[in-house]
Amino acid sequence: MSTKIALISDSHSYIDHKTLTYLQDADQIWHAGDIGDDSVMKALPPGKPVRAVFGNIDDAATQQEYPEWQEFTLENVKVLMTHIGGKPPRYGKGIKARIKESAPQLFICGHSHICKVQFDSALNCLYMNPGAIGQQGFHTMRTMLLFELDAGQVKNLRVVELGKRGKLNV
Repeated sequence: MSTKIALISDSHSYIDHKTLTYLQDADQIWHAGDIGDDSVMKALPPGKPVRAVFGNIDDAATQQEYPEWQEFTLENVKVLMTHIGGKPPRYGKGIKARIKESAPQLFICGHSHICKVQFDSALNCLYMNPGAIGQQGFHTMRTMLLFELDAGQVKNLRVVELGKRGKLNV
């Protein structure tokens, strides 16, 4: 049995109907930080497990609610998630050491607003950054990732383009 994951990041207090539509089909929703206002999390489809980390714009209340790091195993895939991670091979300070220590199969971060998926052979780890679903930032296209975890593998990965930043979708 596989688990369908919707991976979002950098909402910066913004979530729209189009994004929520994609989240409906997921079994779990993961948010890689910079949530912004708690209304974003309250808008997520009810009854779905949510895993989230706080980001650099998140206030003290959000930092109390969500950790800086999430480390867990689901469908025999070990996952490590934080907000600021850099990208292969140039990870943020201390990130490469944490990945080596944890030895996840999947490392997830946000922050850059750049959607990127890359296998890092040096760390034997799949890197994922879903880009940004929000309106704040320099990105042109708002993006998220959908994928499945099944028997120790990431399957059926796809990038979802949610529309151009600055164009409000209701």
